[in-house]
Amino acid sequence: MNKYELAVVVSAKSEEEERNATVNKCKSYVERYGGTILDVEDGGKKKLAYEIQDMKEAYYYFIHFESEGSTPIEVEKHVRLREDVIRYLCVRQDEE
Repeated sequence: MNKYELAVVVSAKSEEEERNATVNKCKSYVERYGGTILDVEDGGKKKLAYEIQDMKEAYYYFIHFESEGSTPIEVEKHVRLREDVIRYLCVRQDEE
């Protein structure tokens, strides 16, 4: 099992309930494809490096999970389709 971090950048135009629903949906994608959620970190609202869809700020969430190598690919397929997710990135974390 490998450890991964899924960074999800959610639109600042979304209400808190919508953001929570998006994060929960991302967590469910991880679990559906055999991953185990280790931690969810709320990075808060931050300024973007450049404007995306006329937004200068967005909310950042980091989902740490453990899974086989095929899980991140499947999760990204679904996260990509979420309308309120403006950017995402899933990376493997090195063993320490």
